[in-house]
Amino acid sequence: MTRTRSLASGILSLSAAAVLALTSAGGATAAPTATEDDKNPSVTSAILETTGVADYWTADRMRSAIPGDVLAGKALERGNRSSDATVEKGNDTKVKATKGRATIAQSETPVSHIGKVFFTMGGANYVCSGNAVSSPNKSTVSTAGHCVNEGPGANATNFVFVPAYQNGAAPYGKWTAKALYSPTAWSKNGDMAYDTGFAVMNPLNGQTLTAVVGGSGVAFNQAYGLTYKSFGYPAAAPFNGETLKSCTGTASKDPFNPQFGTQGIPCDMTGGSSGGPWFIGTSSSGVQNSVNSYGYSRSAVMYGPYWGAVIQKAYASASTS
Repeated sequence: MTRTRSLASGILSLSAAAVLALTSAGGATAAPTATEDDKNPSVTSAILETTGVADYWTADRMRSAIPGDVLAGKALERGNRSSDATVEKGNDTKVKATKGRATIAQSETPVSHIGKVFFTMGGANYVCSGNAVSSPNKSTVSTAGHCVNEGPGANATNFVFVPAYQNGAAPYGKWTAKALYSPTAWSKNGDMAYDTGFAVMNPLNGQTLTAVVGGSGVAFNQAYGLTYKSFGYPAAAPFNGETLKSCTGTASKDPFNPQFGTQGIPCDMTGGSSGGPWFIGTSSSGVQNSVNSYGYSRSAVMYGPYWGAVIQKAYASASTS
């Protein structure tokens, strides 16, 4: 059995029957036909307690937070429409650093609107990545669905966004979330096709989030096979989660679990990069069109969910709350 790396979220292990060669798209293709979930999208929300949350996240707690990819593994254990897949537990999901081996992910200087997400779930502290997006409420952050809700299960608590995090520094402060939103297809079923969540942040020092750090435009129902640049804070070896990384490439569909409707780009970011943004094009100034979600050990590819009508409804609900 081939083990997956502890990537952005999916701790999937595929049987030999599912070993296929990754294919690259020959060009952008049309958006998929709407499913029942697409035609009747539903959104789940949760209101959070925020008293004392910013103080809770000391430098030590931030550094010791567990990469959030393990939460996607737990979601898969509870049942997911994956093909020839099982979930691996414990140390077997970790990837050891290889001496002298170059990584695909590139080092980046901090970007004001991209940061780390910290939260508590099931009594443990976790870390993911996130991005401030343009929104009517000027206070919305995108991340992975498994970083806001167990899928299905408990919602995150003690949720903060630290934009432009680097080596423990929080140059724009710690922004606490007052509400979390995700597609019900994620929060009730843990469906990897909809592994995206949004957090609505409280003002800090009398200012809204995007007024301080800016916010990315967002796009939905786009063609498959576009070129993307993804960002995140991978924390599992060979990375340490203290600096921002990126990957760039042309997206192709997941050949192992095509029912997810996801796309992948060449990338070897590991756990902790969950929820980091995908921008159309080759820079962080592009519009966001997905998030880091999962990957397989047999190939250095990062997969992200297709942002169609369901995720658009979750964004609309969060951004206007």
